[in-house]
Amino acid sequence: QVQLVESGGGLVQPGGSLRLSCAASGIMFGLYVMGWYRQAPGKQRELVANIRSGGATNYADSAKGRFTISRDNGKNTVYLQMNSLEPEDTAVYYCSARFRNDYWGQGTQVTVSS
Repeated sequence: QVQLVESGGGLVQPGGSLRLSCAASGIMFGLYVMGWYRQAPGKQRELVANIRSGGATNYADSAKGRFTISRDNGKNTVYLQMNSLEPEDTAVYYCSARFRNDYWGQGTQVTVSS
């Protein structure tokens, strides 16, 4: 059974930081491209960042320079360090695992507000 379990979301003030984690089980983690997506109310789900097994990364323009994705293949975990958060970053953040199949976590809410 595949599980992607996100944690680390919450309420933060503008300019603050959060670190999201996603622990994967039931997959050969090293084979998967791991990613973070987000969906704000009334908007489509969008890619934030992804990372290949070897560490190559890809970021949405809105994330470049502020967010950092990383993975620990020994712990089957992917992280998203988010700095300089803005109200526009408010969304549900989803972890994804993509190889031959796509798997999704349940999502974690990030709210940026004063």
